[in-house]
Amino acid sequence: MSREQLIEMTRSLIAHGDAGTMELADEVVRIPASTYTDEALFEQEKRQIFRRLPLMVAPSCEIPEPGDFKAMDICGVPLLLTRQKDGSVLALLNMCAHRGNPVASGSGNASRFTCGYHGWTFKNDGALLGVASPQDFGTVDKAAHCLTRFPVYESAGLIWATLDPKSKLSIADYLCGYDELLKAFGLDDWYLFSQRTLSGPNWKTAYDGYLDFYHLPVLHAATFGADFYNRANYFEFGPHQRLSTPSKFAIKVSSEDGHQIDLSKLKDDEIPQDVLVQGVWTIFPHISIASFYGGGLRGAMISQLFPGKTVGESFTTQFYVMEKKPEDEAAIKAAHEQFDFLEIVVRDEDYKTGKRQHEALQSGLMTEVLFGRNERGGQVFHQWAAKLLAASDEELLEIFTADRQREAAE
Repeated sequence: MSREQLIEMTRSLIAHGDAGTMELADEVVRIPASTYTDEALFEQEKRQIFRRLPLMVAPSCEIPEPGDFKAMDICGVPLLLTRQKDGSVLALLNMCAHRGNPVASGSGNASRFTCGYHGWTFKNDGALLGVASPQDFGTVDKAAHCLTRFPVYESAGLIWATLDPKSKLSIADYLCGYDELLKAFGLDDWYLFSQRTLSGPNWKTAYDGYLDFYHLPVLHAATFGADFYNRANYFEFGPHQRLSTPSKFAIKVSSEDGHQIDLSKLKDDEIPQDVLVQGVWTIFPHISIASFYGGGLRGAMISQLFPGKTVGESFTTQFYVMEKKPEDEAAIKAAHEQFDFLEIVVRDEDYKTGKRQHEALQSGLMTEVLFGRNERGGQVFHQWAAKLLAASDEELLEIFTADRQREAAE
């Protein structure tokens, strides 16, 4: 079914490209400039969006083996991901049940975690194994003092967690079937080649850029070229979106010569799988996935965006994942060059511009910003952000249960 949907999208892109058209929003939308600068709103976004909605916390290949773990902090919540013996993943609150000290840091492989404050020890499934000096401490019900578990979900080679242990929102429902399409990448057994973290502007300013092809030939003229495409059609799955260029041509970069192919001349079963997933895939509220190639090897950059400590700050972890581990020196060098190039584009062009934009907006002299008819991705993003920010927990369930039922019916 996912390939059928991807074929349908591709045929739509071919038709628009052949006609020289694109799908446009109904009107120009105006967003209050304070959306990006209001401190109170920013704190509310962290609580109502990032600490309440499912977040993509890691690609599966970041913790591929039993015992692998990763500790991270998201909007003040210490999170510990661990891969179990049976291959499943758990998301745990990284706070010792004694005094709240984190029991793990960084990443690695471990079957147990010992708190560095008083020495309490936990299994990697969160169960309390031992209390230091139990004869002195007193009686403790170990079963009642395990590490708290968060809802977690792994699908399409990606791991989601909800930073509310009491959340009743199904992560699968929240994804609106989008993860079924993401399976077309085949990320389940990909290789994590490299990763790094970049500082950025306000999280919404940064995310706007991932939903915008309009700026590509202008801002990135020096890196992509001034004749680069600036049009995108948008496909929506609840708050999640895919944007791709309306064109009948595609670059089959995984071939030896990286030649351009005319998709309109191919039958459905002849269209290569990697062509079907081209474009940018975003997962609300903070993920972008885009295909790239280093030395002829298929790869993707997964950008994971989180708010920083203040309204004008964010940080993005870039994961460069590859379908196959590059083995020879030339392939490894080419993959590094591709990843380094992407760092320059994001850090020195996108985020540098975003930071300047945010500083200007903080003057308070501009009351609203515009999203044109050709910027439907940004329109949809801000509409969903406002909608989910205002929704109660009960309303969240209604929104995504209804979307899941509608998707199943279709």
